[in-house]
Amino acid sequence: MTVAMGYETKTATAREAALSAYCSYRRNGADPGEKLAALVSDMPARDVALAKRVLTGMIQNTALIDYYIDFFSSIKPKKIEPLVLDILRLSVYQLAFMSKIPHNAAVDEGVKLAAKNANPRAAGFVNAVLRKIAHAAESHELPLVAGDGAESVLSVKYSHPQWIIREFRASFGEAGAEALLRANNADDVLITSQVNTLLTDADEAVRALEADGVTVRRHGWLDDCLDMSGTGDVTRLDAFKRGYIYIQDAAARLAAYAAGPEPGMFVIDGCAAPGGKSFASAIMMGNKGRIAAFDLTAEKLRRIDGGARRLKLGIIEAVHRDAGARNGDYRGGADIVIADVPCSGMGVIRKKPEIRYKSERSLDGLPEIQKRLLQSLSAYVKPGGVLLYSTCSLLTRENREVVDWFLENNSEFNKETFTMPHIGEIKDGCCTLLPHIHGTDGFFICRMRRGTGG
Repeated sequence: MTVAMGYETKTATAREAALSAYCSYRRNGADPGEKLAALVSDMPARDVALAKRVLTGMIQNTALIDYYIDFFSSIKPKKIEPLVLDILRLSVYQLAFMSKIPHNAAVDEGVKLAAKNANPRAAGFVNAVLRKIAHAAESHELPLVAGDGAESVLSVKYSHPQWIIREFRASFGEAGAEALLRANNADDVLITSQVNTLLTDADEAVRALEADGVTVRRHGWLDDCLDMSGTGDVTRLDAFKRGYIYIQDAAARLAAYAAGPEPGMFVIDGCAAPGGKSFASAIMMGNKGRIAAFDLTAEKLRRIDGGARRLKLGIIEAVHRDAGARNGDYRGGADIVIADVPCSGMGVIRKKPEIRYKSERSLDGLPEIQKRLLQSLSAYVKPGGVLLYSTCSLLTRENREVVDWFLENNSEFNKETFTMPHIGEIKDGCCTLLPHIHGTDGFFICRMRRGTGG
């Protein structure tokens, strides 16, 4: 496999693949995970793991890495050639955060990358900076972060923009916010799957996964939920091909649990792709009833339909529909409507670290979109039915403020108490799941019921 970096095309090593994916992300906003997956598809599992770890770590810790570079370099980071700066970032991450990689190896590989892909003088500069940082790391003398105020320090220490830190501190307090920031930068986040109990049980799913070399452990408190590592391409696993599992975080699984689907019900999943909540609902319903899974794009609908076929869930119909445009065919007919609406994704930073770098302004229009979708989808709930609102955001303006607006304008709906495994009774109908407390993605769930007189 080859990757294009700098001025030439080179045979990819794990580090080159990570660097190429990072460069693509920096230059044009390309999804770094998808880019890397394409680059490492034929690499040994060990190299794939290294590439993923380095790429994720660079993105998670960019501000702190740049702080170290600024401290030890004679040239400020903003004035360093972008590709050279990226090579430094890749190497400094290994020096400062990866204790199992010898420092001399990290330095040497960084110098080689610079010699191959950057300008002729870059290798000497990279060598000088990295040797200073390697010596500091070996001596445990990397500089402590200093700044003007707590938010400034946290912003560098955890590489989150200050506006996110302000939001988290306002919602979760100073200690809670820092714990959340720390969880967002964890380097050991596992892939979570749910067992399709219509085809198998957890024991058999575990055996199938282990036969493919996957390390599996049962989730600590959610039945039929498995945490996995060493999966490689999940779609190649026998357990996946057989329909024994589907990929879904515990938080998203709990959202479907909170909706409470039962056999024979009619459920609408309003913004369904990639289909996890529809799959979870169908399994809870024993594949008896009806689920209409809405989405707008043909590709997403194909993914939902393909997943349902793989899992042998015949009650799911992938429907091409704009969730924000009401349709009389479904009005007042659904026992449950799931409104898992588009959001900022601020609850899944631990899995997609680049999300933290979204500009605050780019998110300004989301609450209005969420209100429109929730309002529109609510029309499909039958009298006495359930409306489940959820997001993978931790921003109040996308969660409780949207729900409060909706309830103020729709008096026939009320929040409803429900219970969830491990967490217990949710008395006010709203629950926020947090990575540092629950070990899940950050997620907001609100269960509402329509009155029978509405």
